[in-house]
Amino acid sequence: MTQTAAPTDAPVRAPHPTRSRRAWIIVGLLVAFMLINHADKSVIAFAGVQIQKDLGLSSEQFGLLQSSFFWLFAAGALFFGWLSSRVSLRWLLAGLMLTWVATMIPLLGTVSFGVLIACRVVLGFAEGPAFALANHAAHSWFPPEKRAMAGGFVSAGASIGTLLAAPALTWIIFRWDWHAAFYVLIAMGVLWAVAWLILGRNSGDGDAAPTSTVVVETVDAPYKTILRTGTVIGIAVLMFSSYWSTTLKIAWLPVYLQEGLGYDTATAGQLMMLPYGLAAVGAIGAGWISGRLVSRGVSRKVARGWFSAALVAGGGLSMAGFTLLDQGTPQLILIALAFSMNTAAFGVALSAIADVVQAKKRGMVLGMLSAIASISGMVAPLVLGFTVGSSVDKITGYAIGFQSSGVLMIVGAIVAVFLVNPERDIALIRRRVEATA
Repeated sequence: MTQTAAPTDAPVRAPHPTRSRRAWIIVGLLVAFMLINHADKSVIAFAGVQIQKDLGLSSEQFGLLQSSFFWLFAAGALFFGWLSSRVSLRWLLAGLMLTWVATMIPLLGTVSFGVLIACRVVLGFAEGPAFALANHAAHSWFPPEKRAMAGGFVSAGASIGTLLAAPALTWIIFRWDWHAAFYVLIAMGVLWAVAWLILGRNSGDGDAAPTSTVVVETVDAPYKTILRTGTVIGIAVLMFSSYWSTTLKIAWLPVYLQEGLGYDTATAGQLMMLPYGLAAVGAIGAGWISGRLVSRGVSRKVARGWFSAALVAGGGLSMAGFTLLDQGTPQLILIALAFSMNTAAFGVALSAIADVVQAKKRGMVLGMLSAIASISGMVAPLVLGFTVGSSVDKITGYAIGFQSSGVLMIVGAIVAVFLVNPERDIALIRRRVEATA
């Protein structure tokens, strides 16, 4: 029997109000989790010009520094994804947060290039599973037709993190120095860990979600069966091409606004609010639209696959386009779209995995997808850094790098359109399991 997107005729038990409130409290904590996560990632970029001057770094070395965050990102995503089926997410997420805090303590004072890289490598290992595990925890509290919305809020948390951090951390760095920003991040991390340990009980439990109006018939299948489905492969391709944009936004966009377009540090920090603000609104809106489509009987192939692919392709077109415009409002609009539409796609795309994969194996699969995405995170800063450093001038280097990135995103979106089909793959998994029973 295959999964359908249409509502059933059977009576449906309404979610208990207390459970529903608890679910949204969990989502609120996960939004804060991703807020801190993205602020931790972004602070080096906000201080990029100052760090390069203080440590005497070239563009290639700064690209290496930003790339180092992703060297063990995949390993962390895989390890903690595997661990999520054995350790409660209450303790796992709190432990990750405290690890993030520990990596920032050495950066409170004078630091060498080697120590800075070492701290970023360890931070990357501990932040590798963050997005996957946050989505896993959110999905466990909601029925299928509301998962994309919950995932949209989690995705928005990442954008809100930088939306708030951009002016705040930039001001702190401008007022004092880049070391001072880590005092704030450390305090935020400790406070969140305490709140999560108090309120985060039962997160990640497979039976936490209330009864759904949509039939869901996922099957407990071996990983080798799950990973061979078009939906998982297609979302992996989409995550890789989409995260390329996210990485460039974190690692290079603040520097590009200053070096490439000539904005001062304070103005660049303010302009960074545009893509992050649009991404936050877009992620929530995209999740709501996807959920409405599913609840109205639209196939998940369209509501999850085609929709998320269209968002990533739109981001790619915008990225290639803004390099062709002169400095001004139209260019800033395309920059905002280029670095926000892909973020809006994340929650929708990962809800397709929740449609196909049972809860007890979802954390590992989401961890694998994060690991694949991290490859682009490791490569993208290096590619752009060497492109800028080896070109006749920085403007030309930035143009070539961003145009190539836009093409990559468009190609990845096209591939995903042909592969992602949750209804088909649930039926396929069921047949393969029954054939081996």
